[in-house]
Amino acid sequence: MADVVKSEGRKIVVAVDGGEESAFALQWCLRNFVSISATTSSPRDTLVLVYARPSPPMYSAMDGTGVLFSSEITASLDKYSRDFADSVMDRAQKICKDYNNVKVDVKVTEGDAREVLCGTVEKIKADVLVMGSHGYGFIKRALIGSASDYCSKNAKCPVVIVKRPAA
Repeated sequence: MADVVKSEGRKIVVAVDGGEESAFALQWCLRNFVSISATTSSPRDTLVLVYARPSPPMYSAMDGTGVLFSSEITASLDKYSRDFADSVMDRAQKICKDYNNVKVDVKVTEGDAREVLCGTVEKIKADVLVMGSHGYGFIKRALIGSASDYCSKNAKCPVVIVKRPAA
């Protein structure tokens, strides 16, 4: 039986969120996945950096405390969120700059990170999802949830969860 050869490289999705854990996971991915292909004649991999911008909260004209929200305040919050997303992606792209053997795509999407990541890997038919672990304990994970735990159970591709060593 002949081996099936892909006409293009792998699609590696890396979750980035501005934290040290995701930066470490991205660096780990570049050293352990991408750098290997640099020594072969295999096609160039595509690294898809995904940042899920939190959905803006819905405010009525007055919140529960009677504070009036103006359109300038909500516009300012949205601008801050967009600027932060740009900063996260700039940092991630700088980490990738020394790896010429990989194509880097950037996706900033609004929504819950768990759903965004699982949706992205399914949509682009990713070969693997790489994400950092914040190392939440049982209680915190139970209260706020864990994106890595959710993705490991629901993503339509293998998931590599990279734990940053303790300092």
